[in-house]
Amino acid sequence: MGPQRNVRLSNRAMAFVLAGGRGSRLKELTDRRAKPAVYFGGKTRIIDFALSNALNSGIRKMAVATQYKAHSLIRHCQRGWNFFRAERNEYLDILPASQRVDESMWYLGTADAVRQNIDIVDSYDIDYIVVLAGDHIYKMDYEKMIAQHVEAGADVTIGCLTVPRTEARAFGVMHVNDEMQVTDFLEKPSDPPAIPGDPKHALASMGIYVFDWAFLRQLLLEDAENRESSHDFGHDLIPHIVKNGKAMAHRFADSCVMSGLEKAPYWRDVGTIDAFHAANIDLTDFTPELDIYDTDWPIWTYSELTPPAKFIHDETDRRGSAVSSMVAGGCIVSGAEIRNSLLFTGVHAHSYSLMHEVVALPHCDVGEKAELKKCVLDRGVRIPEGLIVGEDPEEDAKWFRRTDGGIVLITQDMLDARAAKLG
Repeated sequence: MGPQRNVRLSNRAMAFVLAGGRGSRLKELTDRRAKPAVYFGGKTRIIDFALSNALNSGIRKMAVATQYKAHSLIRHCQRGWNFFRAERNEYLDILPASQRVDESMWYLGTADAVRQNIDIVDSYDIDYIVVLAGDHIYKMDYEKMIAQHVEAGADVTIGCLTVPRTEARAFGVMHVNDEMQVTDFLEKPSDPPAIPGDPKHALASMGIYVFDWAFLRQLLLEDAENRESSHDFGHDLIPHIVKNGKAMAHRFADSCVMSGLEKAPYWRDVGTIDAFHAANIDLTDFTPELDIYDTDWPIWTYSELTPPAKFIHDETDRRGSAVSSMVAGGCIVSGAEIRNSLLFTGVHAHSYSLMHEVVALPHCDVGEKAELKKCVLDRGVRIPEGLIVGEDPEEDAKWFRRTDGGIVLITQDMLDARAAKLG
């Protein structure tokens, strides 16, 4: 036997975050940025949750693979995640798709994004790799998942949500035996298999995987030679391991981080305008389902230096106020009424304006007498004086993107087009 290393498993692991996706269901919100770079929760971006989970779990080696419109994501990582020190064996590397392997080759799939960077992962000298999607909102201790993986002697351990069987049709679903070994992997099945002993629930893949690096490295090289493969974890590698190796399911509830205020494990895919709006507005509830005030498991991010939020004017119909809302630094609420809304950094709301169930991304400006209800405002939009949104669905849909759920997305391009048409 070789020398024993007295180190935590997370010290022998790295996190590989797949952050290349556009997130096209977020429509114009991802015209200029990848989905992981979309803002969330007043100060953070979506990718901060996966990176913070890794950091808080004790993982100090990370890589972020980017592809689609990556600039704002790369800039955010450089500004907000630049505290790693190589002399302490800490790294956060950004891995844009580049002509490293083949002059014509972008990342062909999620597995190919790891394969093209095998040499970089090798240089980290790690035993385990945690493959993460960069586009979900949740708090999770990956160390517990790695421990289960090692204890079970698994080839892959798959993070799984416990969902009602009726909802599982939208996911990749695990069929498991009593030992939680995955016996079948079904992509969006019409009749999802139930968890043993729990007929009403199924196990759905979170897109989180733990591998022994030596095992995955070999598998990636073999997959690269397979012309029939789409080089994707969910479509190709995981089904292959389920069939030919040992795949274990890990329940999210076993490693979900809860502060005591949360009543149930919290995981959200904010991949649609409706889901994005709902998850942000939920944070303004009296007791939100996600506790972002938990200092034991902080969500790290790039934090700008801003003055405190400011509320001015105190007349009967011109009072700067915010009720059941979250207001970030640098905001000025000048004689405006804010209700059940979330204002990101530097939003200015002018006199006699009303914002109700509005998610306003950074540096928006809401003109006098504007009335906005159930809206998402893209970064930096200038809402013209007197604009009313949320009262007339047909009028809203004429100029802006109105979802089936009645949420209106407003971007500056839409406002400019409207202004040009109206003269």
